[in-house]
Amino acid sequence: MNSPLAHRIQAELKALDGCYYRLVLVVGPAGSGKTPALMALAQQHSWPRLNVNLRLAECLLELTPKQRSVQAAERLATIIADTAADVVLLDSLELLFAVDLMLNPLRLLQSLSRNRTIIAAWPGQFTGETLSYAEPGHPEARREFRPDARIITTV
Repeated sequence: MNSPLAHRIQAELKALDGCYYRLVLVVGPAGSGKTPALMALAQQHSWPRLNVNLRLAECLLELTPKQRSVQAAERLATIIADTAADVVLLDSLELLFAVDLMLNPLRLLQSLSRNRTIIAAWPGQFTGETLSYAEPGHPEARREFRPDARIITTV
């Protein structure tokens, strides 16, 4: 595992012992190394790495828009449970921020991390104590103050 970011993620897993949520967010903009780090961890540990955009979109395709908003969280939970792994790597999360799905991405990831460790590539930034996605005013913008998760920034 040559990636310094992958080493930082690996080291952070020890801090999850005894945590209510076993959630690590790898936070950074596109092209900052999140995906290569998750790929390195997947290869080294045989942990499943899921492209959330692709896998969730496939599950929601057959549903009406109303059904999608009602079933999106449950479908993602099923996708993750089907891996039967103790650690799951989630990449490409942008679909979770879609306004029409009416999800709270952080709360969803937290709930998924109650029964297994989730390492997720959060496409945004962490500044001070605030986790964000998209610019203020954007319909998909999110701000979370002091998120209950372990945060690793790429930059």
